[in-house]
Amino acid sequence: MTDRVTERYLAESLADGSRLRTAMAEVDLPPLLSASSGQRLFPRPLFVGEREVRSFAEDVIGVFDLLTTLPERLFDGDLARYCAALAINERRTRLITRFGGAKPPQYGRADMYHDGTAFRLLEFNVASELGGVERSGELPRLLLGVDSFARFAKEHDLKYTDTGRLIAETLRTAGAQVAPGREPVVALLEAPGGLAGYGDAWRAFEELMLGFGLDFMIGEISDVKAEGDRVLLNGRKLDVVLRCYSADEILEAPDGEALAEPVFRAHEAGTLVLWTPMESNLYNNKACLAMLSDPRARSSFDAAEQAVIDRVVPWTRAIGGAFALPSAALVEECMDRRTELILKPNARYGGSGIVAGWEVEEQAWRLALESVDAAGAIVQQRVVPRAEPVVSPETGAVEEWQAAWGLFVTPQGYAGSYARALPANESAVIGIGAHAMTRTAGVFTYQDGEGL
Repeated sequence: MTDRVTERYLAESLADGSRLRTAMAEVDLPPLLSASSGQRLFPRPLFVGEREVRSFAEDVIGVFDLLTTLPERLFDGDLARYCAALAINERRTRLITRFGGAKPPQYGRADMYHDGTAFRLLEFNVASELGGVERSGELPRLLLGVDSFARFAKEHDLKYTDTGRLIAETLRTAGAQVAPGREPVVALLEAPGGLAGYGDAWRAFEELMLGFGLDFMIGEISDVKAEGDRVLLNGRKLDVVLRCYSADEILEAPDGEALAEPVFRAHEAGTLVLWTPMESNLYNNKACLAMLSDPRARSSFDAAEQAVIDRVVPWTRAIGGAFALPSAALVEECMDRRTELILKPNARYGGSGIVAGWEVEEQAWRLALESVDAAGAIVQQRVVPRAEPVVSPETGAVEEWQAAWGLFVTPQGYAGSYARALPANESAVIGIGAHAMTRTAGVFTYQDGEGL
């Protein structure tokens, strides 16, 4: 079901002489955002009701609270048992419980589809290495500078949430703990060699943060120097490190743990805030959603919590790992339901290793189910995203696309959304790094008291 604002946008884009269909091409992007995303813009923004997206955000925050209490609910607070159930080895467990396993701050990005009736949560990136922030608030803001769209936005009372501003405020607030009364010095730190692959996106993010007055720079964890309990980058003492290196990247890098240790020690000494601590990785595991969805865990949640899970999380089961159901029975159930399930490896990201049952034959599906590696995987109910029609700026024809939405949360709550889109049925994975045809879009909200 297409929302009413999209229907009006399409109708006006199809009108003779309309400049609305080419509005995105008229956006004046900042240089670094243009370099990272300028060639991959969807021709229009996406629209969603304000009440609908904020209600879903409340559920996402509820899911965050449930995820971060799984060790207490299911394993009597024993983090070692919890990690073992997720097939996390001892070395990785030591790293991601470096600060005692304390609950991480509320910060992350939920990835979801809209199935035409409601949003459904596919994955929850409980992490600080979040892509999309540099686009989420900026694309709507810049699009409002185009006259044809500005008129449309005013007519339909469209709003957007400025994700970049909210992230800057979050980092500034974190820094106030160690830099009271002054602007904190903040550095985004990648893994060793990480800027080679992600540098364009992070430089656009740096451009955004500087625009909000944050004293901000980027580097790699291997670039920092330690002076006692202080950590320096480019000769400057850091107050906040925005951690954009994962546990896996540290473990895979030569001397990775030693490189990260000065930042850890400074965080413990209170001279620096690591945002977010390594403990976020305890819940940035696809199998955590399987723990919420599994009927064996249902009695660990009260009626209101069960209702949140049912609204938000599709049927999801762990395959491989100590928490998985008996494999033979689960494999046979998954074989029977092949065309409605998708397999996602726990230890891979960006769409890598995903097998969609509806895209492969039975033999290939069985092989995928029976050859899950030691880190395990999940099988999840297929969610079919609603159509996102768009008028092609080149041909004037209406094309059917589908979108994956990203919703950001910070300690203050909902922090905005953005989307990635692909031509309908092009691929089971909609991601910038997963498919060359993927395009990115900003999101506007409208008043939805009357429904869609």
